[in-house]
Amino acid sequence: MILKFPLSTEKAIRLIEAQNTIIFVVDRRANKKEIEKEIEKEFKVEVEKINTEIKDNKKIAFIKLKKNFKAIDVATKLGLM
Repeated sequence: MILKFPLSTEKAIRLIEAQNTIIFVVDRRANKKEIEKEIEKEFKVEVEKINTEIKDNKKIAFIKLKKNFKAIDVATKLGLM
């Protein structure tokens, strides 16, 4: 499984509301294309851009959705909002 869990920090919630971006902790071996494919299949949305970083031995993916899809809807499905 590529997606492990969504982050629900204050910064993550701010990014959901302001920049239509949702943050997930993902498998360290996963590349951006695999992450994009998994997000689009799981939540039926389209991804505009993905940035990743490795922090505390975890890979974090910042997933920006296209304008016609709302990150708040995804967050609501996940129980973050």
